[in-house]
Amino acid sequence: MSKHTRPIILAAMAASLAWSNAAYAQQPPPQFPDMTFFITSKSGPDGANFGGIQGADNHCKALATRAGAGNKTWRAYLSTQAAGGKPAINARDRIGRGPWLNSAGVQVAANVDELHSAASKINVEIGRSENGRRIPGRQFVVNQHDILTGSTADGRAFPPGKDMTCGNWTKSADGTAQIGHHDRMSGRPGPAGKTWNSAHITRGCSAEKLKSSGGAGLLYCFAAQ
Repeated sequence: MSKHTRPIILAAMAASLAWSNAAYAQQPPPQFPDMTFFITSKSGPDGANFGGIQGADNHCKALATRAGAGNKTWRAYLSTQAAGGKPAINARDRIGRGPWLNSAGVQVAANVDELHSAASKINVEIGRSENGRRIPGRQFVVNQHDILTGSTADGRAFPPGKDMTCGNWTKSADGTAQIGHHDRMSGRPGPAGKTWNSAHITRGCSAEKLKSSGGAGLLYCFAAQ
């Protein structure tokens, strides 16, 4: 290869690579219109602060819409604590009756009671994102198995007092939130009663603090239909 042809070849390779990347970026996201459950593929813009529980619902709705399942009523699986004269909200009471299917059409649970029992099938294989990908668990180099819930193992809110919801999903600094581990086998409790929806509290509410304990500010989303 002469010194004159080498730059031409390199330029052609660079152009080809740029075209390939552009073509890949323009590919539409995979579509799962029958999906009624997913874990968000990304967090909100401000750690555990979604501007309240409705903002978390909107986050679920936006991702579901991108995946072709936006024609449903989407709810984030989150509880809120009683505060400011407002009653608590239980996550289990706001997600509909089921059944719920992931992006692959696999049933996660037939109803609310099964979802909160040992029969729940949420695990690292079935607990997929809206784009069909697995969320990395503890066996992965990057662990993101901490999923925000603010809930007890039976899907209910904690009593007022200690912050278990990052200020009812309005804080991105001080505070804590209860999380679940999506990579529990078949949703069964693990050490210290850890489950898919109630494992331990976070180290804070910022994106950095959520990441430090094995999370990424992700949510469970259910279609209340």
